[in-house]
Amino acid sequence: MARTQLDDVTKVFTDDDGSDIVAVDDVSIDIADGEFLVLVGPSGCGKSTTLRMIAGLESITGGEIRLDGRLINDVPAKDRDIAMVFQSYALYPHMTVKENMSFGLEESTDLSEDEISARVEKTAQMMGIGDLLDRTPGELSGGQQQRVALGRAIVREPAVFLMDEPLSNLDAKLRAQMRTELQHLQEELGTTTVYVTHDQTEAMTMGDRIAILNDGELQQVGTPLECYHEPANLFVADFIGEPAMNFIEVTRREGDGDGAVLVGDRLEYRVSADIAEATEGRSDLVLGVRPEDIEIEFDQEAEQRVNGHEVSATITVVEPTGDENIVYLSLDDEEGVSVTERVDGDVSDTIIATVDGMTRVESDDRVAAHIPEDAIHVFDAESGDALHNRRVDATEPRIENV
Repeated sequence: MARTQLDDVTKVFTDDDGSDIVAVDDVSIDIADGEFLVLVGPSGCGKSTTLRMIAGLESITGGEIRLDGRLINDVPAKDRDIAMVFQSYALYPHMTVKENMSFGLEESTDLSEDEISARVEKTAQMMGIGDLLDRTPGELSGGQQQRVALGRAIVREPAVFLMDEPLSNLDAKLRAQMRTELQHLQEELGTTTVYVTHDQTEAMTMGDRIAILNDGELQQVGTPLECYHEPANLFVADFIGEPAMNFIEVTRREGDGDGAVLVGDRLEYRVSADIAEATEGRSDLVLGVRPEDIEIEFDQEAEQRVNGHEVSATITVVEPTGDENIVYLSLDDEEGVSVTERVDGDVSDTIIATVDGMTRVESDDRVAAHIPEDAIHVFDAESGDALHNRRVDATEPRIENV
């Protein structure tokens, strides 16, 4: 186990024409001893490059990487006490499972053959592949190969595990099962783990903390719930959550008393003094609200309400998922005409909401969409920075075992 620190780590590649491509730009993350950190972001954001720099498989252009306080920038990969699990598993096809798991110990330690065999068999039993030790990778399923790759890393008892999208080659059901197994395994071993994925579900369900990257830059580091409820900027708010957060471009205007009004093409949203203060001096803003926070009232005569927190809308698409229905809403204009009736295919004035799966909803239903003020986020339209995030009740009582 080891604390792992990245201080202003940068990686620059030189293109064929001599131009520089910044893959990772001044990334700083402090990973605690025994922590499970997930690096998440879209393809090409620099997460795998960051992982490879920690492993020593990629040189560092700038910054420092430390393992338990020891600078390892120039330490060869084999001497870093780090084990890595690759997306492709990278098993030797001509070796048995036992030989694959033993190979690293034979090459990098002075353990005897009996000690290596005992450690491999113990790890294989832990991974549920004890009866597969004499098989070759070609005789294994994808899930079994994944377990062998993990076992090969675990058997080395490293200070840090690095995992580069190890579940991406599995089918959806097995991937969900292996997520749970990996979490239990990491908790049991207590080894510092850095896990790379582009799948936000994996990030939200597996990590103690998640680090979100975009275009090589670190956007936010926090617990999954912090990043979900308190996104640092528009990118994080949009990337984390499925369905994604709704965004409505608005202009801030002074309102009556201490409040303000956020004015968009299809709504005038009055906000209280605290949000007015947080957005003071800003004009162009973005109002954000998550689909599950929008309250739908099925009202044939739905009209824009006087408090500005409810707007009339028309359901355009319904996506039933079983436990809930995802509904796409086209906001009506001041004359009660759906935007999609005026501009064919225009989705700029569409918002997404979720309703209970047992609720009967159909396209063309008229509804009232209520957007609670305590659930909204407000961002600066130019910088994308969050100016106000929804209130989360941190003192909500927990259910205790009895």
